[in-house]
Amino acid sequence: MNMTTQTQKLQLTVEKSDGELWGRVKVKGNLIVDSATTLEALKKKIKSLVLDFENIEVQDFEIKYDLTSFFESYPYIGIAQIASKSGINYGLMRQYATGTKYPSEDRVKKIEEAIHQIGKELTKVKLHKPQKQVA
Repeated sequence: MNMTTQTQKLQLTVEKSDGELWGRVKVKGNLIVDSATTLEALKKKIKSLVLDFENIEVQDFEIKYDLTSFFESYPYIGIAQIASKSGINYGLMRQYATGTKYPSEDRVKKIEEAIHQIGKELTKVKLHKPQKQVA
């Protein structure tokens, strides 16, 4: 008998460990975990597992990153700027980013707020395209 699949958007928690991205989702009380070398490969594997085990077709994920996987996924966002905006010492922020130390829940919220603030600032940027000078 072929069951009808449900479609959902799930929260995927992504962490970096031993050179791989590890992801986990919780579906109907069950924890589904896998790893991959890229975020896209991880999402594909988790989607397949959720479909196989829970008969749910995942359209997309809400992704929650640990700091190591965040800085690797967005390398153009500087650790120094986020440290400065969140009021955290740069050296400590580097330790969070490399997984040497782990931030408290309060610190995670401050870091997330700093990232969101940077994003809001960037949405206001307007660039000027200069006219080419003919010589």
